[in-house]
Amino acid sequence: MPTRHFHNWFEMSQVWDPRTYDSERRRLVPCFDDFYGAGAELIARACHASPRILDLGAGTGIFSEAIACRTPHCSLHLLDASVEMLEQASIRLAAYQPKLYVQSLTAPLPSGPFHGIISALAIHHLSDEEKRSLYGRILELLAPGGIFINAEQVAGASDRLQFLFESVHLDRARALGSSEEEIRAAIRRMSCDQCVTTRQQISWLEELGYHDVDCFYRSFRFAVFGGWKAV
Repeated sequence: MPTRHFHNWFEMSQVWDPRTYDSERRRLVPCFDDFYGAGAELIARACHASPRILDLGAGTGIFSEAIACRTPHCSLHLLDASVEMLEQASIRLAAYQPKLYVQSLTAPLPSGPFHGIISALAIHHLSDEEKRSLYGRILELLAPGGIFINAEQVAGASDRLQFLFESVHLDRARALGSSEEEIRAAIRRMSCDQCVTTRQQISWLEELGYHDVDCFYRSFRFAVFGGWKAV
């Protein structure tokens, strides 16, 4: 089978099967519980009891569910380019009656303010210019004191680190039951990723005016980072 190349985030959003996405995600994100859990804990500690949360590139609602489990009175707003993914998310999060937005990350975002804006494994499909622009637009939508959390796949700062990140990731996925077919499909998808180092993205956030920017969790190529809007 010839290798398919994906040219933008919208195309990437169409290649996952919503029916199998969750089970694959469990294997392909070996640090799954800690990865999503770190972001959920940050929201629970940083936001008041009934925060308005926007999930960018929400997929089937995995990250939003982690948030809702720790902050049950949140108001959820989920954005994704895939109707099918959001349909699965609406089923998963039916008890919270989420508001859904079918659109790309480069389109105008829903009206704020939001107490928390989150994203998981989506923004790395954008170009660097689009990433930085999105981070600026997110800051504008945050309420004073609001937090942005990006649970992301990041690049290594050198060839040695990049090779280490890739090999650890795939070896751990195999250990969790990923088949070689699943691994090959993941490699094809990742061939179009535009990952950036955690350090570079933290620098962008600081330059844009976020406060207390930091990396709050890291496991090789999986990082959870973000910052706050000034009060």
